[in-house]
Amino acid sequence: MTVSKMTWRPQYRSSKFRHVFGKAATKENCFDGVPITRSVQDNHFCAVNPRFVAIITECAGGGAFLVLSVSHPGKVDPHHPRVSGHRGNVLDIKWNPFNDYCIASCSEDTTVKVWEIPPHGVLKTLTVPWKELQGHSRRVGIIEWHPTANNILFSTAYDYQVMIWNLDSPEQVIKNPVRTIKHHTDVVLSMSFNTDGSLLATTCRDRKIRLMEARSGNMLQEGSCKTHKASKVLILGNMKMIFTSGTSRYNSRQFVLWDQDDLSTPLLEENLDGSSGLLFPFYDPDTHMLYLAGKGDGSIRYYEISSEKPYIQYLMEFRSHTPQKGMGVMPKRGLDVSSCEVFRFYKVVTVKSLIEPVSMIVPRRSESYQEDIYPMTASNRPALTADEWLSGVDKGPILMSLKPGSELTEPPSETKALANSMDTRRSWSRPGIPQLSYIQDQQEAKEASKLVEDDRGQTHVINGEDLALCSPPRTENELRLKFLKQQEEIRRLRELLNQRDVCIKQLELEIKNIKNSQMQS
Repeated sequence: MTVSKMTWRPQYRSSKFRHVFGKAATKENCFDGVPITRSVQDNHFCAVNPRFVAIITECAGGGAFLVLSVSHPGKVDPHHPRVSGHRGNVLDIKWNPFNDYCIASCSEDTTVKVWEIPPHGVLKTLTVPWKELQGHSRRVGIIEWHPTANNILFSTAYDYQVMIWNLDSPEQVIKNPVRTIKHHTDVVLSMSFNTDGSLLATTCRDRKIRLMEARSGNMLQEGSCKTHKASKVLILGNMKMIFTSGTSRYNSRQFVLWDQDDLSTPLLEENLDGSSGLLFPFYDPDTHMLYLAGKGDGSIRYYEISSEKPYIQYLMEFRSHTPQKGMGVMPKRGLDVSSCEVFRFYKVVTVKSLIEPVSMIVPRRSESYQEDIYPMTASNRPALTADEWLSGVDKGPILMSLKPGSELTEPPSETKALANSMDTRRSWSRPGIPQLSYIQDQQEAKEASKLVEDDRGQTHVINGEDLALCSPPRTENELRLKFLKQQEEIRRLRELLNQRDVCIKQLELEIKNIKNSQMQS
């Protein structure tokens, strides 16, 4: 008689992201007093890049949004200048991934507008856009920039159409899109690109998930599931999988994983809870981590994606007492790598009129750069021009390293020159701050930046702020604090120069003594 032994194996996966935890910012590092929009649109209402954070606000007589400097959190002036050129409520905003001074907005007035933001922020209310896109017949709900091609913008509206726009067109008002996709029979709920932008996935109110060629709009796959009503969709990088979040037939929150090449049956279905809020999915292709943020609650669940079963591995959950209405996400090039930060959200908290940063951190004891959690990531340089992409070329994103001291890409020179000229033209109309003090402030910043340049010509960060990226103070107290900081920094630099002068004199004396001793011998 043979006895078979059963071996017990725990379901444990070794992962460097198993202990990732969420850390909410302190009150001093939040944006307080923001008049957040009361719109019920299922969008993020917030867009972030390494320089600015933009928030859709409540506004009478049209639509508007705020643009604030990331490095200047705190209480927001209720009379802060806004970007308000729409005749209806603003429904979605997105920063250009290749130009930190360019942002697109769409509205209930059926238009899409593209704005140029001055380098020092919005100092005067903007009403004239750089480009205006007119083509939709009903309100425009979602806009998305192409991930690798420069100045290519996608928009979808309540007329059930997806339009592709080329912003390199010389006209200020563009009325004819490059292409119009008309496969949908109801309102498009979300759009997502793959890594090189050759594929576009959409979810629609008709419960169908569509995968199509982004350039031509040709349908590749179409699928649906009777037990799943998809709201948001994500193409998971180059893993050949599509992720959707939505509700089940019993109205519980649910997510589903699909094979990109076969949308007939899902790979995985999982119910979460019975809450009614929408699930916002966010995917990090560098770490293969997936984040699920619930609208109306304060939780953020995060998972790790793999190409093998069970495909999705639950890691942990960040919980907060403040419910979020929307979420902004900082690009990877804006993260703090010294604290092992791998993701950063900006929670839109309506009940407190607050924008609260939440950092996802990998706990590490070492303070050195962790290369295993920061692989090469997408940079702010486009891989293609608009004409190259429209001619049929597909190319993956240009990659960059997040290691401190590595060369960072800069925006195109033409864009920088345009931004500088706009700043010069608008800086003389700064409300509430004398022009002379502004000029002196800029002069002192230039002198300080010159003193701290090293042999390679790179500028250091001073007082936690890059002098080239600081926006001017908005109130008298901020001006006084900034002046005191600069005076303290100048004093410290002078002491450093005096110490170096003393060292130089000591070395000169030693050299002189050595020469004298050699001559005597």
